[in-house]
Amino acid sequence: MTDAHQYCQDKAAASGSSFYYSFMFLPPERRRAITALYAYCREVDDVVDECTDEGVARSKLDWWRAEIGRLYQGNAQHPVTRALADVIKPFGIEQALLLEVIDGMAMDLDYNRYPDFDTLKVYCHRVAGVVGLMSARIFGYSDPKTLDYAAELGLAFQLTNIIRDVGEDARRNRVYLPLDELKAAGLEAAQIVHGDSAVESGEPFRKLMAAQIERALASYDRAFALLPAADRKSQIPGIIMAAIYRTLLEEIRDDGAKVLTRRTSLTPLRKLWIAWKTWIKD
Repeated sequence: MTDAHQYCQDKAAASGSSFYYSFMFLPPERRRAITALYAYCREVDDVVDECTDEGVARSKLDWWRAEIGRLYQGNAQHPVTRALADVIKPFGIEQALLLEVIDGMAMDLDYNRYPDFDTLKVYCHRVAGVVGLMSARIFGYSDPKTLDYAAELGLAFQLTNIIRDVGEDARRNRVYLPLDELKAAGLEAAQIVHGDSAVESGEPFRKLMAAQIERALASYDRAFALLPAADRKSQIPGIIMAAIYRTLLEEIRDDGAKVLTRRTSLTPLRKLWIAWKTWIKD
């Protein structure tokens, strides 16, 4: 393994993400490719999450845009893009898709509130649906409908992340719950940001979160309705990921959606068990 691929492997392993467990069952060349893609997404996401100065964050995202240009010109500088250089041609990863992920991350610099679900859905597609499209290409597919499945599954994953991280995001003054839906529930973004446990235990918030959870579950259902049977075997990493994420979502629901004051997570051992069980089943 080259230093560039080792860098990506270390970044994926350190994250503890559910994605890591879905990679484990892939052949080596596809595992290296998806790990490089995941590391890229982490790098650009960290720019927004870790930079407290908006100007610095924008400059760093601009650097990454230029670096993607260098990648496709054969002159990548960063370990992640050097690893991606082995991926883009064999798996048909287009420059526009990698750039669209950066555009999604940049939306976090433009918005800390989302007026409605249509606007939020654009964000979700850029930061997750597009990643789903690239991942499906790496996993392998024969039916173009599989790309529709992958984009919808990416949306489901991002909606799950948003639900899980309501409190964590609120502490960064970010509210991804659509403002019009908050208003319809009789709530304000300020109440979410303040993380009031009384709000969390109230009926309006519980009903609001129940609706968010049902939307995410419906997205999983739509995704799997789109997955052609011929590509189910090749797309097993996404299926494993969905099993882990859907389990997490159901735990949040069964716990009363207490997402303002706690962050529900699954243990590494449980993720591994779900991954193994899903692999055997499919």
